[in-house]
Amino acid sequence: MAYSCRNWVAALGLGLLALPMSAYAADKVTGDLKGSDGASHGTVEVTDAPKGVILRITATGLTPGWHGVHFHEKGACTPPTFKSAGGHVHAHDVAKPVHGLLNANANDDGDLPNIHVGPDGTATVELYSTLVSFKGDGGRPALLDADGSSVVIHAKPDDYQTQPIGGAGDRVACAVLAQ
Repeated sequence: MAYSCRNWVAALGLGLLALPMSAYAADKVTGDLKGSDGASHGTVEVTDAPKGVILRITATGLTPGWHGVHFHEKGACTPPTFKSAGGHVHAHDVAKPVHGLLNANANDDGDLPNIHVGPDGTATVELYSTLVSFKGDGGRPALLDADGSSVVIHAKPDDYQTQPIGGAGDRVACAVLAQ
């Protein structure tokens, strides 16, 4: 028996209705992305996932080109240098953090892939990290611990190997992640 397009859509629709819904309810936290000038330059949204987090960045007013992005250990973003954000997020039992997604000995859980800012100074990106969690699930560092954490965008791209931050340079934007 031949099915028309409408019959296939109806059959698929009924099949989708019969699928069980996930028991996992995702939590989200949103932070205002501040530039070194103290002004808002977009938002950062982090969604808790069963085995990591999804990071969405919507940015404006940045320098075009590639930029390093990292999770930082403190929920503080004081312009213009954002040093208040501390170092990269890493497991508490790490004596000396080793940076780099391309480094076989890396243990820096704050590492993320670079983002690209277009000629108009904007970027919209989603990244997934299995290296961190909201509350320390699976032994991964917690982004939402007592002092929160932050997402920092750097002036240059991360080369994923150079210590301590992949040659990513100055901190040019920062968003606090806290409950």
